[in-house]
Amino acid sequence: MKKMIFLITLSTISISVLGQTFELKFDHTAILVSDLQKSAEFYTDILQLSQIETPGSNQIIRWFSLGKNRQLHLVKVDNDGIKLHKAIHFSLNVANYDAFLKYLESKIIEYSNWPGEKNKFTVRADGVRQIYIQDPDGHWIEINDAVY
Repeated sequence: MKKMIFLITLSTISISVLGQTFELKFDHTAILVSDLQKSAEFYTDILQLSQIETPGSNQIIRWFSLGKNRQLHLVKVDNDGIKLHKAIHFSLNVANYDAFLKYLESKIIEYSNWPGEKNKFTVRADGVRQIYIQDPDGHWIEINDAVY
């Protein structure tokens, strides 16, 4: 009887441990920048992201809110030799896409579609419009009008 109780208990624990699920959620992305102030101004002034408190008094990192507890971290380093390709990008979506394009044009910020045609957008197979811009260090940022 003791062996039977032991086996049932062991089986229950094994099922409980092996049956655990994990729900991973996006937290933040970090990008390397050569001029922290210049990059911070771009993300604040052009993309209008809110700067948030960076824990500690680290002078080479700035954090920005991407909403819903998601963040963008700028990290000042010597990033010479890092090749930036459009396929490596992060994406933000905007509710008023047309107004955002006009805003970029008013700020003289170049944008392009995926093939690289200036001042044109791409329409994905799912109907979402997208453009690409670059920050002061050349990081690619997709802006789209996806609705969630």
